Amino acid sequence: MKIAMIGTGYVGLVSGVCFSDFGHEVVCVDKNTDKLALLNDGKTPIFEPGLDTLMERNMGAGRLSFTDDLRAAVDGADAVFIAVGTPSRRGDGHADLSFVFGAVKEVAELLTAPTVIVIKSTVPVGSNHQVEDLLAEERPDLACDVVSNPEFLREGAAIDDFMHPDRVVVGVQSDKGAAVMEEVYRPLSRRNYAVMVTDLETAEMIKYAANDFLATKVTFINELEMLCERTGADVKDVAKGMGYDSRSGQKFLQAGPGYGGSCFPKDT
Repeated sequence: MKIAMIGTGYVGLVSGVCFSDFGHEVVCVDKNTDKLALLNDGKTPIFEPGLDTLMERNMGAGRLSFTDDLRAAVDGADAVFIAVGTPSRRGDGHADLSFVFGAVKEVAELLTAPTVIVIKSTVPVGSNHQVEDLLAEERPDLACDVVSNPEFLREGAAIDDFMHPDRVVVGVQSDKGAAVMEEVYRPLSRRNYAVMVTDLETAEMIKYAANDFLATKVTFINELEMLCERTGADVKDVAKGMGYDSRSGQKFLQAGPGYGGSCFPKDT
């Protein structure tokens, strides 16, 4: 399959490289010429163990390329992935979807046939239907399918997370979208990794529910630490005792700094 990956940030770059390692032809698109020069030289702009080796192997095999030519990238693509940033808006902290909508508009102008548009970026519930409306407005002559495919990658362990996922979530509303995504992720389903197919809203909500639950665990154990300090209890042993219960689990129960980064504050 030919995949166009719009955006070479953390999610777009790791996903594009890993898709190429599945055997797909992947063209990654970015407007930053300095970054493209770095990538075409086989170097990565982010630190992710093993990513440079994976890039070198798939670029050498002719399955992976980087360009600023959006028209060539989407031409003949079976799926166009949108993996641009959705940073927090100043003032209210909500996700800024202007980059997503801008990328969709640019892609729509260049499409020559109905194509599956996959939103990889983290977007609020209902956003994929907004993308549908935008595509219908921009290209009423094309019946494009919109798919939600949120990511669950940890920085520093993203390749392992992609290749050995707890689950892959795919939100679709057409047989064509489902068939294309089944082919995209066939290497994982063949190895019995869970590929969960839902509707668009459910896929969007799973991403937020997962992040918000993890943020809740971080907040909970930090509140518990303050209670332990007042009572003389050892928060490490309390967390260990909780973690032995399979219903709680041991992950994200280490007291320390509150949650941060580019995802949790925005998603909560």
